[in-house]
Amino acid sequence: MNVARLDQLWVYLSGNPLLSLLLTLVAFALSVRVNKALGGTPLLHPVMLAIALLIGCLVLLDMDYATYFEGAQFIHFLLGPATVALAIPLYDHRERVRRLLVPLLLACVTGVVTAVASTLGLALLLGARHETLMSLAPRSVTSPIAMGIAEQIGGIPSLAAGLVLLTGAIGCALGPAIFRLLGIRDPAVQGFAMGLSAHGFGTAQAFSRLGAVAGAFSGLAMGITGLLTAFLLPPLVHVLGLG
Repeated sequence: MNVARLDQLWVYLSGNPLLSLLLTLVAFALSVRVNKALGGTPLLHPVMLAIALLIGCLVLLDMDYATYFEGAQFIHFLLGPATVALAIPLYDHRERVRRLLVPLLLACVTGVVTAVASTLGLALLLGARHETLMSLAPRSVTSPIAMGIAEQIGGIPSLAAGLVLLTGAIGCALGPAIFRLLGIRDPAVQGFAMGLSAHGFGTAQAFSRLGAVAGAFSGLAMGITGLLTAFLLPPLVHVLGLG
């Protein structure tokens, strides 16, 4: 194949939105294999590895984010249905959830207030700009909700999504060690803590490593935390004079 045909092929591929979808799927599949080869360590989460690979590919191919997202939006669209689907395993444990509903709600409210207050407090002490503050505030909820909240309160949705991923990766890395240190063995408690602190990353890890019960309670924590944050954060920002 001569150089001219290679150039034509590259022009066709670079203009095809499905190239972004292919790059995303290949990067994630490769990252999963690398993570398994390294013993499944949470320090090198497959999603973070995939992000690093994708960044490298975009730089190498000189592809801007808007062009990439044109094809990757198919995966982005599935974030919503995937989050809603977490209600299915939760339904199997509805009786236990009903008995623990009040303490679970209190735990979520405490988690939301602690996350927002500590994040904004540290960011203000470090002199963060307003856009950065508003992007940091929803970092402890799942990406679709965090992006919507950030846009509503004056943050940067793409930055909020990146901070959510970073928060989830840190939560997955530290969560198991904290459980061992504190002697927490109940899968429901472990799962709820992972969903509350590490949202989507934590829920995926709870399902894959801790079992269906942990995954169900992790999904519940992620859902309640996202709902509470979406309703409470915008008025809280205005009350604090940051809006």
